[in-house]
Amino acid sequence: MHPRRFVRVRPTGRNSDLAKLILGPKDPVIDCRVVDYSPGGACLEVWGNTKLPIRFELLFGGTRKRCRVVWIAGRRLGVAF
Repeated sequence: MHPRRFVRVRPTGRNSDLAKLILGPKDPVIDCRVVDYSPGGACLEVWGNTKLPIRFELLFGGTRKRCRVVWIAGRRLGVAF
């Protein structure tokens, strides 16, 4: 296993772990949960049978980041910023 470039942290305290995935201008926004995050990426959890594209935008904590999916395991997925 490769060492991580960035330390990941879990959202705590006042920061909600809820986020939104923005797939495209005409697509509905998808709710998700941030399991953990770092300056270089995040682990997200989605519900339902949502088919996600490889690239989308994550709206979390007042910031919007362009993401690329790097792994998927069940309801969880890892994204790089």
